[in-house]
Amino acid sequence: MSARFACLSDWLAWQETAHPRKIDLTLDRVRAVLARLAPALSGVPVVTVAGTNGKGSVVHLLEQWLRRQGARVGAYSSPHLQRYNERVRINGVESTDAELCAAFAQVEAKRGDTALTYFEFGTLAAVQQFVDADLDFWLLEVGLGGRLDAVNVIEPDIAVITTVDYDHQDWLGRDLGSIAREKAGIMRAGRPAVVAMPAPPAPVQSALEAPGAVVRWRGEAFDLIAEADGSFEYRSPSHRLSRLRCALPPDSVAAALAVAEALPFAMEPEAVKAWLEAAALPGRFQRLELGVPVVLDVAHNPQGARLLGKRVAGDSSLKPLYAVLGTMADKDLAGVVAPLQPVVAAWFPAAPRVSRATPVEALVAGLQQFGAKQVSPGASVADALDRALQAASETGGGVLVYGSFYTVGEALDACGATPQRRPPR
Repeated sequence: MSARFACLSDWLAWQETAHPRKIDLTLDRVRAVLARLAPALSGVPVVTVAGTNGKGSVVHLLEQWLRRQGARVGAYSSPHLQRYNERVRINGVESTDAELCAAFAQVEAKRGDTALTYFEFGTLAAVQQFVDADLDFWLLEVGLGGRLDAVNVIEPDIAVITTVDYDHQDWLGRDLGSIAREKAGIMRAGRPAVVAMPAPPAPVQSALEAPGAVVRWRGEAFDLIAEADGSFEYRSPSHRLSRLRCALPPDSVAAALAVAEALPFAMEPEAVKAWLEAAALPGRFQRLELGVPVVLDVAHNPQGARLLGKRVAGDSSLKPLYAVLGTMADKDLAGVVAPLQPVVAAWFPAAPRVSRATPVEALVAGLQQFGAKQVSPGASVADALDRALQAASETGGGVLVYGSFYTVGEALDACGATPQRRPPR
């Protein structure tokens, strides 16, 4: 089998142009290539995670829990922050460039005349690696929506819905019921599903009930209760675990705990505490010390921004707060800015190096329209970060970088926070 390209960057650049549309929400093409690539999937248990926010955190949490139990686990998530390799992990180890290139070559050899998008190509390559690795569990994060996402060609044994809120309305619908129906597409009749969203509105609940899955609703089958000291208590008919702490979003923690209950491993209280306390994921309220405290968060829609606003408002070490903001042009800028506006002393907007980015001039105009008094645009994310760090060093306080995976990734690159590669498997 001859490979089309020898290096990962060439494969990825080609995949960006291999299909006439960047997003093509249909499953027939992916299903057809999968049938040729892996005609008989192994029957390994699959957990598929969809939702507006917190999907990557659930996959990370479950990956860590399963590895602590000695299981061999494959995890597929997106998007990445700094390297494409972050998307595919086997036993906690990112795929190497060579492994990804080999998997892409296998997909290319089997696709024939079928055109695949960038995400579809990557999903099938991840599946190929998981098949070859002889794993005990697969963890799959939906890229967009659920019903027509490429991940949904794999039959899940457990489906997870983290939250349902407004995002990607051009693709998923303009109301919460429509968005929920798309996400509910990963559910299967008669199979378990975990919904971590507390008290979903009636249209959302109705949409999530429609597939006929055996739904475990938060607030009924399980719950995660915030305590006054900042810890949490997890409650279900068979467990009551208190004094739990985790840096990741509460909805994600609730979902991961509910799934863990359904897995064939004992949930000993001390083991659960150790698991949650050790969990951390780059770009999810990630803290760095660069002379001043810096928080990096991939919040990029109104719901994510609201949670982020609450977290930074409660952190006195970040006051006054200087915000580096970079968003994508298809996002709700007002919804991303409004929850942070009351706690940000000055804004440093910048456009990440991607064609979908909101131009910096539009960010400045939007911030001023929303009432921001101090706005100092940067020539790049790195430049904006330098400006914000300088301001914080002169007055005390901290820096927040948010608005997009691309923004956070470029900030991590700029401050030299590239994660170390793990040793080979």
